[in-house]
Amino acid sequence: MDLKEKKSLIEAMLFVSGEPVTLASLKGVLDIPEADLKQGVEELIAEYRERDRGLLILEIAQGFQMVTNPLYAKILRKFTNTATSNKLSMPALETLAIVAYKQPLIKPEIEQIRGVNSDGVIKSLLDKRLIRIVGQKEAPGKPLLYGTTKEFLQYFGLKDLTELPTLKELTREEAA
Repeated sequence: MDLKEKKSLIEAMLFVSGEPVTLASLKGVLDIPEADLKQGVEELIAEYRERDRGLLILEIAQGFQMVTNPLYAKILRKFTNTATSNKLSMPALETLAIVAYKQPLIKPEIEQIRGVNSDGVIKSLLDKRLIRIVGQKEAPGKPLLYGTTKEFLQYFGLKDLTELPTLKELTREEAA
């Protein structure tokens, strides 16, 4: 199988997946060395970027995903009649930021930082699968510990948590 055919197969798999695909899952199906898969994916990413068209391939949530070009989001939303209900409220974004930066943490820690009850917001974020229960704290009552999910990375287009801006970068942007 030549490189062109390998890239075509990778492209087709990314297209039908609809979610991030890891190199390991590609390797399991295609039986191609991981180095060749990585090269094929990187070439596809570059080709899609150079085309400057409606689709892109991005590294998201520790995998690769075919996505629509963000430049066309507004028109695509209108085309698909998608309501903006997938937007997060300010309390949800606030809570999600706390969990992302401080994880794992328990609900009282979230509420202490926010200064308000967070039951509803936490339930909403759990329902949207942006946070999950990652364990229990070794404390009286064994409270639940919360952390972010793969869907969180996908929602924000992040490869991993290291791509979050640092708190120093955020305060620098606020000051500007």
